[in-house]
Amino acid sequence: QVQLVESGGGLVQAGGSLRLSCAASGRTFSSYSYVMAWFRQAPGKEREFVATCSRSGINTRYADSVKGRFTISRDNAKNTVYLQMDSLRPEDTAVYYCAVSSSMGGMWADEYANWGQGTQVTVSS
Repeated sequence: QVQLVESGGGLVQAGGSLRLSCAASGRTFSSYSYVMAWFRQAPGKEREFVATCSRSGINTRYADSVKGRFTISRDNAKNTVYLQMDSLRPEDTAVYYCAVSSSMGGMWADEYANWGQGTQVTVSS
């Protein structure tokens, strides 16, 4: 079983930055075997894809809404994935979730079997 714990959320003014972290653990967990991703869910909206990072960390993919502002990265030695968020906007306000997939991974939440509890990000105007 995989446990994911997010941290780094908070309140920030528009134009500011935050860095989210997600630490993964489990008896047999090795992050080298998993695609790691971030999703978010705003009040009254469905969970949406933010970014994903391949097992090696070389290949990344972003939602159009965050491209050029957010950067996903990972440290496999620490079983941790990060999301650097710059130039934040009020519409980025949401609960951010990390997720891992032992298969292909991708942009759809259904592709990910393991989820963290989420961390709140609030961007004030």
